[in-house]
Amino acid sequence: MSTETGLQSRSESKCELCGATDGLSVYEIPPNSNDDVDQCILTCEHCKTQIESSDELDVDHWRCLNDSMWSQVPAVQVIAWRMLDRLSGEGWAQNLLEMLYLDDETLAWAQAMKGDEDGVKHMDSNGAVLEAGDTVTLIKDLTVKGANFTAKRGTAVRGISLVADNPEHIEGKVSGQQIVILTKFVKKSN
Repeated sequence: MSTETGLQSRSESKCELCGATDGLSVYEIPPNSNDDVDQCILTCEHCKTQIESSDELDVDHWRCLNDSMWSQVPAVQVIAWRMLDRLSGEGWAQNLLEMLYLDDETLAWAQAMKGDEDGVKHMDSNGAVLEAGDTVTLIKDLTVKGANFTAKRGTAVRGISLVADNPEHIEGKVSGQQIVILTKFVKKSN
């Protein structure tokens, strides 16, 4: 079965983002799509053009994400997250982004292109490039302000997220608490 046939079956021959039925085509989700059904979505021409374009977005069109972001298909969730992130200046989009829950693996996939788009590179204390979803180890004890605990040296922080506009900050969970960590205090784990 071809990728397009599989996607048409999964989506009932509708755009998986807005529900349109005309001009449908396969959109492979970067960065590591390999024409596998699980790494592609079926989109209408309007959605596909908007996803690939860095020009002005048709903000009202993307209100469709209010429904499609709840899809059980990780590929649809990834594109919904990316588009809501691009539209986060809009109050409604920011609210939806805050409601959208993605498991760690899907979130890392959604954020994978973010560093490339912003031109911001996050580097650990040894100069290794950090990517969303990486595991890092703390290289010194860190007092966590406001949480009344110390994150101990050697603590592994799994599934980090990158702070988009600051290459010196990453986020991760330590002792069940989401914290911001300076990249100079971490070492990338293999």
